[in-house]
Amino acid sequence: MSIQFQTNEASAESLNRPKYDETVDVRPLPVVFCGSTSSVELTDDFSSSAEGDIVINNIRQQPKITTEGSSWYAAVFLVVNAALGAGLLDFPQAFDQAGGILVAIIVQAVLIAFVVGALVILAYCSDRNNSSTYQEVVLAVCGKKVQQLCAVTVILYCYGTCITFIIIIGDQFERVFASLYGNDFCHYWYMNRNFTMITSCVLLILPLCFPRRIDFLKYASTVGVLAVLYVVFLIIYKYYEGSHEAGPIKTSPDVWTELFLVVPVICFSYQCHVSCVPVYSCLKDRRVSVFLKTVIVAILICMFTYTVAATFGYLTFGSLVTSDILESYDANDPVVLVGIVALAAKTYTTYPILLFCGRTAIDDIYIQVRSLPPELAARGERMRRIITALVWFITTLTLAVVTPNIGVVIQLLGSLAAVFIFVFPGLCLLQETLRKDPSIILLKDKFLVFVSGVFLAIGMGIFGLVLTQSIAEDINSPSEVERINLYV
Repeated sequence: MSIQFQTNEASAESLNRPKYDETVDVRPLPVVFCGSTSSVELTDDFSSSAEGDIVINNIRQQPKITTEGSSWYAAVFLVVNAALGAGLLDFPQAFDQAGGILVAIIVQAVLIAFVVGALVILAYCSDRNNSSTYQEVVLAVCGKKVQQLCAVTVILYCYGTCITFIIIIGDQFERVFASLYGNDFCHYWYMNRNFTMITSCVLLILPLCFPRRIDFLKYASTVGVLAVLYVVFLIIYKYYEGSHEAGPIKTSPDVWTELFLVVPVICFSYQCHVSCVPVYSCLKDRRVSVFLKTVIVAILICMFTYTVAATFGYLTFGSLVTSDILESYDANDPVVLVGIVALAAKTYTTYPILLFCGRTAIDDIYIQVRSLPPELAARGERMRRIITALVWFITTLTLAVVTPNIGVVIQLLGSLAAVFIFVFPGLCLLQETLRKDPSIILLKDKFLVFVSGVFLAIGMGIFGLVLTQSIAEDINSPSEVERINLYV
């Protein structure tokens, strides 16, 4: 590759250096883009010159607008698909736990402000440090040790979530076949849970596991968003159908501490931060202002979807609502049956996004452990990507088949969502502020330090709360067969 640098006469004279107007021989300088490694090449002579330094700095400071990448509105579908998930099914019960619709909406609005703030913090830090993944942002701002902890956390969360998604797919197949063929459907090998899970995942998920760029999944994400919207339509339709008797409907919490019960549900339902940094890095017009527009539209769509589904679902069943609202409907109803299939379709489209995030985290750790130079890391990226994706897919599928009940483990991993939303963004904001203003002289920087402290305090509080609740539930119900319930 060669790059032509041309300067005008005035700029050359102002620097008292000779003019450059020729193509130069080059060597690679690694640059990360969209979670993959490429290279920009410069000569020793030019890169060491004062004029070369000015040109390179100008290149880095210009807005990151490329001919490739996603538009901001296409990126909206990626963010929405990453945020909307099985948490939608649990939102109606969360409204009951919070003390009613109005109280839950207020709590949701407050927490969404932090969710959007965290996304903007990550985009800002990514922009300043030219990072393309969540863990790269943490590395650039917080250092290698914190980055390694972050990468391990990302891997654990994404891996556990992928296992759960496959189990959810198996559950939906069982409900569909039980409705269509009766309870003895499992006697037929082609309707057996293991066969349907393995076959459908190989056909529908595996082909989406190998892209180098996350924006490749924007088309599948569109399908996932439409599938979730159908589930919302189903909940509204069943409310107006009036075939279900509602229990008592709360207007206020029985005890004020019940407000905290809805916090983990909301946080986990809006957790899309790990995948949003790669989405930002793949924007055609990579600017924080553009990404903010993407985030606001995406979160508004999610808020509307969750709120409408939760409101009508809660009004339909009242305090009788279950943690999975689809289980409250008759699966023999064709409208409900389509909703079950739609939920499975949504799961197929979200799995590859989480695999992408986990795969990049594994790649970062591998490069650090092997101490690979940038050019060697770039050369072997394609092979590592394929091997990692295959191993990830095969192992998660195997674990989903042999251990169909991992509810307790998944709930423990679910507590990590608060870390991604609050703790790491809080640390990044604190370190980035201290880097600019070590003495915290400016009033703006004092405010940013305060905000980072609030993020850290809330994040650790929610993490401890969810972890404690999960352990307490396990101790109190040691013999209960728990339903898989992951908030994503």
